[in-house]
Amino acid sequence: MSMIQIIIVDREGLEHKLDAPTDMDMNVMEVCKASKLPVEGTCGGMAMCASCHCYVESDHALPEMSEDEESMLDEAFFVEENSRLSCQLYLKPELRGLRVRLAPESA
Repeated sequence: MSMIQIIIVDREGLEHKLDAPTDMDMNVMEVCKASKLPVEGTCGGMAMCASCHCYVESDHALPEMSEDEESMLDEAFFVEENSRLSCQLYLKPELRGLRVRLAPESA
């Protein structure tokens, strides 16, 4: 199994270093949920809600946003330039050291 470490900053500002497999087609939301971090992922990773909204704080080259992801972020609260849906960030070896901060919960 190929593993990378990613860093998730929770809503209280605590940093969580998580080991994540890159060979299971998992995304950041799934790793957060498996680690019991407060990410809802209401739609199950289909980019149909924004309950897994996060801010990417590292300088990794990320895949371009799909139209579905862009549409969901257009409707989300607290959107910033570095906002992404964590369900759309699939774990790849090149994301080693990725750092994301969980967005505040909806108003």
